[in-house]
Amino acid sequence: MNTIHHVKSISEIHQLFQLAKPKHPLVSVFRHSDLVVPDNFTSQSFSTDLYMIGLKEKQEAVVNYGREIYDFQEGTVIFLSPNQVFSFNSADFSKCEDEWTLVFHPDFILKTNLGAEIENYHFFDYETNEALHVSEDEKLALNDLISKIEKEYYQQIDKHTQEIICINIETLLKYCQRFYARQFITRKMSNNSYLAKFESYLKNHFMQNYLDKGIPTVKQCGEALHLSAHYLSDLLKEETGKNAKEHIDLFVIKKAKIQLQNQELSISQVAYDLGFEYPNHFSKFFKSKTGLSPSEYRNVN
Repeated sequence: MNTIHHVKSISEIHQLFQLAKPKHPLVSVFRHSDLVVPDNFTSQSFSTDLYMIGLKEKQEAVVNYGREIYDFQEGTVIFLSPNQVFSFNSADFSKCEDEWTLVFHPDFILKTNLGAEIENYHFFDYETNEALHVSEDEKLALNDLISKIEKEYYQQIDKHTQEIICINIETLLKYCQRFYARQFITRKMSNNSYLAKFESYLKNHFMQNYLDKGIPTVKQCGEALHLSAHYLSDLLKEETGKNAKEHIDLFVIKKAKIQLQNQELSISQVAYDLGFEYPNHFSKFFKSKTGLSPSEYRNVN
């Protein structure tokens, strides 16, 4: 079985790639051209206690991370959060000066605005085939921010270091959020296909014998479409204005309203038919979405 090597600190990352000692114990940025890569790296898996953001330029790496034919080819940005498992292949290590990786420990952003907002950047939980593909102008914008972080990183640490670096990391992430919104637009035809598949999956779930498994979760829907839960939800939000959970809830409410019109079905039976384990959970859910209890809705329709 492939052993997962867990890297706990910035220092370990530097030792792994034979880089000079880090200038800061909780944050680092390095160019891929400076890396010394052991021959056995491509046969190993890794996880870390760190956040990692990396820009790749080689076409092989772009293809490996799932570039669509209508995506930009100038660069690919990947994001990893703590404890995610990842591996390398030969395309991941080029000697291009413009390729970089930024790493930072969660403690570095603790008690900062970035620390409070980091969970809102869902792309840290996307799969590698959902990576961000950037244009030349977008890449230049990210490179400019990395240069600012590098400049601060190589200065002597003082009371302003953390704040200035965190502000630039947060700005970089906001740009990536914007670029992902653009990528959702350029992938509109593909996204429409996923939207149709998502709706089809929900219909099949309620038509087939799956109700003993309950109401489908966003994760289950994503797995059925071969997407991460966050990517599916963000894709739907960009396309329709509603995230995946909202779509599932609306679908359940629509089915519930149809079933409640059948006076021969008890409210408990409607609840069970929709996948609710307890009728009172269904009643609470229905009222939260419609403002009426199931019995009140039935009486006014």
